[in-house]
Amino acid sequence: MQQDLKNIVVTGLAAISAAGVGVEPLVAAVRTGNSCLSAVPETVAGGERQKWGRAEQFRAADFMPPLKARKFDRCSLFAVVAAGQALASAGLAKGALPPERIGITIGAGFCGIANSEEFLSGYFRMGVDGLSPMLFPNTVANAAASNASIEHGLQGPNVTAVQRFCSAESALQLACRFLEEGRADVMVTGGVDELTPRMLQGFRALRQDRNLAAGFGEGCGMLVLENREHAESRGATILGEVTTINSIGRLVAGRETEAVRLLLPASAPARIGLSGTADLWPALEAALPDVARLNLTPITGRSLAMGGLAMAALVATLESGDTALHLAASPEGPYYAIAFHGGAPA
Repeated sequence: MQQDLKNIVVTGLAAISAAGVGVEPLVAAVRTGNSCLSAVPETVAGGERQKWGRAEQFRAADFMPPLKARKFDRCSLFAVVAAGQALASAGLAKGALPPERIGITIGAGFCGIANSEEFLSGYFRMGVDGLSPMLFPNTVANAAASNASIEHGLQGPNVTAVQRFCSAESALQLACRFLEEGRADVMVTGGVDELTPRMLQGFRALRQDRNLAAGFGEGCGMLVLENREHAESRGATILGEVTTINSIGRLVAGRETEAVRLLLPASAPARIGLSGTADLWPALEAALPDVARLNLTPITGRSLAMGGLAMAALVATLESGDTALHLAASPEGPYYAIAFHGGAPA
């Protein structure tokens, strides 16, 4: 499916990753190509001789009182902080716009998994009496978007997308749709994921620790989207524009080359971003033009919602007027090709 967009622009960015807190450390890591992955501690079962992309520099206490931080799961902490930074980047203070005109869509991978583990452990140890009602709200995938919306007063559309390695791309597509339909003036969108020691044990049990789950990461990447007219009316700085979204739901065996032709544009972009498992798709690799590429997998790690970070990094590294193509894939689908233009020109 091809979705041609008109005048949907990016006015804010935020990132939390293994590179650090903020877009600047992520861009610096991309430009140097230095890996921010670290060795998994020997005490973590399932992580022997592995690396991971933990957001070690993130400290919730840097952004909120400890008592407040305790009520959030790790993904919600990422989302609350990143959404606030993205809105600040876009020049949008709380209360500046009617809250019902600002929405949020987030792609989520393993959101709430640590709280789910703790919640269920109580049940396995003590039965119903061991269940903690304080933990339950953060065991669901949409907790991150909901907590961010409450914290920042976002009362517009609120949707969480879980589409494996293309979760963030699905969330961005929904955000664009809400803007085009006039259901919001501003949409915060992106992806958020967490990484826990227990996940590494699961990856090993599923025999994924040496392939798709090798070098897994966590963090949050956010973009603020608006209609161009709305952004210009409030004097916002336009960082880029989303121009086209191509997507395929499932890939039929034997038709990989045809699928690649449907995804790729006729003219080569100045830069290509790879997310999810797009870097592991041979038919796509064979068809890509010889242009600059951005692949966060060896830098901050692969994750189900890494598209948020990948798109934020792609837009942040574009020069005004440059064209870029963000490519994302899951082994069983979906597949995305999202075209961006850098800077303010219409």
